[in-house]
Amino acid sequence: MCSLEKKGNIFVLTLTGSGEHRLNPTLVDSIRSALRQIRAQSSSSSVLITTAQGKFFSNGYDLKWAQSSHSRLHLMDAKFRSIVADLISLPMPTIAAVTGHASGAGFILALSHDYVLMKRHRGFLYMSELDNQLVISAWFMALIKCKIGAPTSRRDVVLRADKVTADEAVKRGIIDSAYDSAEQTVEAAVGLGKKLVGRKWKGDVYAQIRMEVLSDVLDEIHIGNTGSKL
Repeated sequence: MCSLEKKGNIFVLTLTGSGEHRLNPTLVDSIRSALRQIRAQSSSSSVLITTAQGKFFSNGYDLKWAQSSHSRLHLMDAKFRSIVADLISLPMPTIAAVTGHASGAGFILALSHDYVLMKRHRGFLYMSELDNQLVISAWFMALIKCKIGAPTSRRDVVLRADKVTADEAVKRGIIDSAYDSAEQTVEAAVGLGKKLVGRKWKGDVYAQIRMEVLSDVLDEIHIGNTGSKL
């Protein structure tokens, strides 16, 4: 599940508990509900920070649940596509404060934010599909292409299944910055959030520009509504 806290114009969405934060319908519906609340309560200049408790930001899809039937696979992918589409259209800047491992769809969740800050120790970014004998979906790849600019970095993420540490992710241009602890990571995210709030951008304008920047991702998300792959 997740919790939502509002600090001035900054919303903090936290994946709660000490587990792996596997993306199953229960967690995804909780996140979507929080995003609806954020959209309803947002002012003209707001920011979203997404973070998590425990040693995982998110360990990706709940494959044990999803792979028991094709209908569950389709439902899981469709629900997660909706979250990413919601984040892309959210009328405010978004920051992922990654305080633990982010694997597979959990990595995609982090990349769906405008800024990614990460804890240095005991955490990595990992597209696990190759190691798990799974094809990376077209909409995942569309987001990766938009967010990871260097071809060699994309290759190592998707065709080597590298487990990328925070410092290495900064060097490769995958994330913005790295910090020594979870607390420092969240504090830095709040500090960045305050700076972004201070710019007093109109949320709807910000969202429209982001949607144009990530139009290829949105196109693939909408195409994916006719079928799904993990």
